[in-house]
Amino acid sequence: MKASRALTPVLAALIGTGLFATPTAWAQQAAPQGLPVLTDPATRGPMPLEIPSNGTVVAEATVAVRSRVDGQIREMHVEEGQRVRRGQALFTLDSRMAEAQLAQQEAQLASAKAVAARARADATRYTSLRGEGYTAAQRYEQAQADAAAADAAVKATEATLVQTRLTIDYATIRAEADGRLGALPVTTGNLVRGSEGTVLATITQTDPIQVQFSVPERWLPSIQEALANGAPTVTARAPGDPHNPAQGKLFFVDSTVDTTSGTVVLKARFANPENQLWPGQYVNVVLVPRVEPQALSVPVQAVQTGSQGRYVYVVDAENHARRKPVELQRVVGGRAVLKAEIQAGDKVVVEGAQILSDGARVAERAAPSQPGNRPAGNRPQS
Repeated sequence: MKASRALTPVLAALIGTGLFATPTAWAQQAAPQGLPVLTDPATRGPMPLEIPSNGTVVAEATVAVRSRVDGQIREMHVEEGQRVRRGQALFTLDSRMAEAQLAQQEAQLASAKAVAARARADATRYTSLRGEGYTAAQRYEQAQADAAAADAAVKATEATLVQTRLTIDYATIRAEADGRLGALPVTTGNLVRGSEGTVLATITQTDPIQVQFSVPERWLPSIQEALANGAPTVTARAPGDPHNPAQGKLFFVDSTVDTTSGTVVLKARFANPENQLWPGQYVNVVLVPRVEPQALSVPVQAVQTGSQGRYVYVVDAENHARRKPVELQRVVGGRAVLKAEIQAGDKVVVEGAQILSDGARVAERAAPSQPGNRPAGNRPQS
């Protein structure tokens, strides 16, 4: 009895060293250990067809402001880089000479109207005298001619007045479009001549604005089909811009394909009230001609490439990794759109696929916690 009690500590020590194990421990050691992997389910759902490209921002319109008349710049109403509206005054030229001519022509018009009234009265009088036989036909014809000449003189003077008023109106140079002014090469006091065609300012229309880009010709059927059903969506963002991409609509497809590059030129129009896009800017463009309603997708990390092409590992119900060949169609927002014999809900390996082989036993591990999701009790003391 004493001997058995003395052996008990010795047996316990031997079991602790692993030389002797309990039946439960033997069963645990005999069971195969799975390779640790992280999985994520495959899904089916709407996924856009995205065609990436690079583009250049182009102004909707650029207007060169020139003077139609001669004159010295008397006043400038705008500054360089200022936004202007259509019809807004930009420059005022000295129009005092034209205003003096206008006053003179108004007096000439009054005189011409008086002469015309007298001539018409004479023509009327000679018409009645001729009917009574008191005047010669020659005198009657002369009176009619004088009346017609007087009326013509009135019309000529009125046309001169219209021309002079236009000259005065053109002395105030106005914006012909909404947009932003560029550099102003003239200042107050400069003499401008309409015949020289000097550019006084340039107005660049930036809202709306266009983006021009090119895509490979293989996408042309999809784009034409999308245009037949409405203008497809286009997004554009400059590299490094922290804001969300600007959204616009495709409105132009070039009539020919560039044979040297095999691409076709497209244009999209964007609302640009906050000047997110700037003329001449280089931007990353994404054209979305359609949305596939039931696309099969997995995380892009799950797709592997081998000597026989692309594949993924799918974990079956018995925790074995099965290699499945796939055809990668595109990548959208970190998910790979596939054509494969995979069902929605199948667990695909996203981490640990490099150490697997077809049929290998795996053990799923929990996804690592994201920073900021640590339980409150595990936060370090400050």
